[in-house]
Amino acid sequence: MVKKYMQIEHIKAVIWGDESNTIIIAVHGDQSNKEDVPIQILAENAAQRGMQVISFDLPENGERKDEKTPCTVQNCVKELNMIMDYVKKQWKHVCLFANSMGAYFGMMAYQNENIEKAWFLSPLVDMQRMIENMMKWFQVSEERLKAEKEIETPIGKTLYWDYYYYVKEHSIVQWNVSTYILRGTKDTTCEEDTIQTFIHNYSNVEMQLVEDSEHYFHTEYDLEMLKKWFCSSME
Repeated sequence: MVKKYMQIEHIKAVIWGDESNTIIIAVHGDQSNKEDVPIQILAENAAQRGMQVISFDLPENGERKDEKTPCTVQNCVKELNMIMDYVKKQWKHVCLFANSMGAYFGMMAYQNENIEKAWFLSPLVDMQRMIENMMKWFQVSEERLKAEKEIETPIGKTLYWDYYYYVKEHSIVQWNVSTYILRGTKDTTCEEDTIQTFIHNYSNVEMQLVEDSEHYFHTEYDLEMLKKWFCSSME
């Protein structure tokens, strides 16, 4: 597999595959990186169909773990837009792959872009609900978060007031992209009803469930199902 390492502004990135007119922007999930296994599998399947992949490290992930920039929606949307600006100058056709929270960032950043097709693995589609769930778990009220601005949680995640406020004020109002979802039946990170609401709101979404798989696809069985899903949905 041909890989070209590069930097777009301050963002560490890699382009996978031989030259093509089609690129897939790959957005990884939480505590992941631009060369995580699902992205490798994506790149291998894309290359077989004459497509390239561009992946990159989000703030606080991969080669950027020591950066001071937090991995908030505002920062990630800004960086995804930088990636899109670069991509549109180089490729004619643009698609999207996103894992977990990367799906939310991708939709938030690209809802008005000309994305031809999207693949979402274990997508987080309702960030406001996710944050509010965390607030409930750790008895953090909206008033307290607003007053303190940042609150560390016992699971190593920081609740940010500006992050939460941004999510509340900026909705994903449209997603007119043919989208394929792969999700485990035991995924509890994004509740079933939020996924069903998303599918109901956008008729061009097709979901495949993997029996007994959880949010994080990493077992041999999970990855085999991921390969098969790419094969069938990329035809």
